[in-house]
Amino acid sequence: MGLMRVIDVSPLSWEALFCCFLSGIIIGLERQLRGKPVGMRTSALICIGTYIFIAMTRHVANEITDPSRIIGQVVTGIGFLGAGVILARQGTIVGVTSASAIWVLAAIGVVIGLEFPWLGVKMAVLAVAILVGVDFVENRFESLQRGVHRKLEEIREHENRGPHNGTQNSE
Repeated sequence: MGLMRVIDVSPLSWEALFCCFLSGIIIGLERQLRGKPVGMRTSALICIGTYIFIAMTRHVANEITDPSRIIGQVVTGIGFLGAGVILARQGTIVGVTSASAIWVLAAIGVVIGLEFPWLGVKMAVLAVAILVGVDFVENRFESLQRGVHRKLEEIREHENRGPHNGTQNSE
């Protein structure tokens, strides 16, 4: 009986926690392999944390409380977390895709917290398909490489040049 008490996570569920972990790993692996912020560990924690908030809300719900307010507060909190990965560098905004991944991870945690664990995993696979698929399409069509992508290339070239006449710094 003592061991069962230790491994019991009621009112949470091991299946839901596993689906959060798996969803976070799926999205986080794609981000980590590309050298982007929000890797596997962070992704899994965002998803699990959101799940815990939502799942526990069901246990404080009564005629007076409104559990949907918790979802709204999670969305607000995740917005601040996402804003932390967005940076402005030489007139270009970077990190928006990573911030969007944080947003999706929180949404997946909500889905799992509302007792749809495997739907959350499917949404993680869909998110990675979008991240990889759009990148593939953008790299194949020059017309899709304008705007943000061209500006980022200019920034990278500028950072690689030395301080005088575009030469490399010898120091």
